[in-house]
Amino acid sequence: MNREPSFVHQFLRTFSLPDQDGQTTLEPAETTSCDTLHIGNEEYPRYTNEFWTAKQRQASRLQEISYRACFKPQLPRFFISLLTRPGEVVYDPFTGRGTTTVEAALLGRQVISNDINPLSRILTEPRLNLPEYEDIRARLYSIPDSADISCEIDLSMFYHPDTLRALCSIRSYLLEKEKTGDSDATDMWIRMVGTNRLSGHSPGFFSVYTLPPNQAVTPERQITINRERNQVPPYRNVREIILKKSRHLLKGIEQKQRDNLLRAADSAIFLTRDARDTPEIPDNYVSLTVTSPPFLDIVQYTSDNWLRCWFNGLDADEIGKKITITRKLTDWEAVMGGVFRELYRITKPGGYVAFEVGEVRNRSVRLDEHVIPLGTAAGFTCIAVIINQQDFTKTANIWGVQNMSAGTNTNRIVLFHKKSPDRQDHPYKAGQRVRQNSSS
Repeated sequence: MNREPSFVHQFLRTFSLPDQDGQTTLEPAETTSCDTLHIGNEEYPRYTNEFWTAKQRQASRLQEISYRACFKPQLPRFFISLLTRPGEVVYDPFTGRGTTTVEAALLGRQVISNDINPLSRILTEPRLNLPEYEDIRARLYSIPDSADISCEIDLSMFYHPDTLRALCSIRSYLLEKEKTGDSDATDMWIRMVGTNRLSGHSPGFFSVYTLPPNQAVTPERQITINRERNQVPPYRNVREIILKKSRHLLKGIEQKQRDNLLRAADSAIFLTRDARDTPEIPDNYVSLTVTSPPFLDIVQYTSDNWLRCWFNGLDADEIGKKITITRKLTDWEAVMGGVFRELYRITKPGGYVAFEVGEVRNRSVRLDEHVIPLGTAAGFTCIAVIINQQDFTKTANIWGVQNMSAGTNTNRIVLFHKKSPDRQDHPYKAGQRVRQNSSS
């Protein structure tokens, strides 16, 4: 596999998105838009195209775990397939729901996952070591409901009393198994799915109608919603909801994918650290990092997760103090500068970092233009800015994330390279013509 920067440039310039039958529909010259980004005295190529799309290939159902501020699995798949070989190490320092980690494992790569929020590991690790559906069912129905178990906080505005009794019984069982160190793959799976089904806007969740699952509300706000909608929490069958979601997530997983996931699980490293300090990762070890950092106060990660923290016996306030949420660009840059220095340490020569950022504050701040100097100061070469442009999504509107123009939704990825000692990354002009490679 040729992964040299010159090949990457050519691949991006001549890229044409295949249709569902694997055939390209346009001539390469008619697809990728190439221009130059000027930062100070430096020029960087910028490629705009529809490099991936949800229509191109349906992602694995394993990726359908709700989490705010996450990219589609097609994004990491694009870079993992282009820039790594099976068995190489893929890393995400801001794992979130685990999109990069799960996608890399499905593709037969080794994985390292880090997120200072411990919920990330709870949502990610179980999808590498899949239990059998019948084991999930048997385990759920082996846990008795108990009226004597305390839920610790008032959640009556979200749940029917019988729903809450079942939920708290399962929660108590899972926390006790974790405390004694006896949790197995089935327990971890139930915990993950239960965390994912706590609240939402359909009967597929445990709660009465509330906001979508990635937008948790406070108890006070839920009381207001109930009053405005003249609603009371209906009974939900917690065990059957977990089973239904489990059946959906596990459907269509091929044996080769299961084998890849299990191999990844055997060697996986899961960290709960500040991304600037990951001593467990050796120097020059990672082939590819694909990540998206917390943006400038767009998404309040902590307030979204208080209910999930309750279910998992975690202190949401303590977690929130550790997570970078800043309104000042200079503070954000200082944190990300430290992240890039650590990424440079752990990236192997010839390795890459795909750093997904966005436009924030009504498009007045383009974080890619601030990220490039941070990466190059750490020692990386900036290969290009890659803009994936496709149809606008409703959820991005809800979050207030503004895009390039009305009707489009974009991902902006800055691609960095750590050059090998015996090679030089030559400057590459966006307007430079290259010979088309038939293999791309």
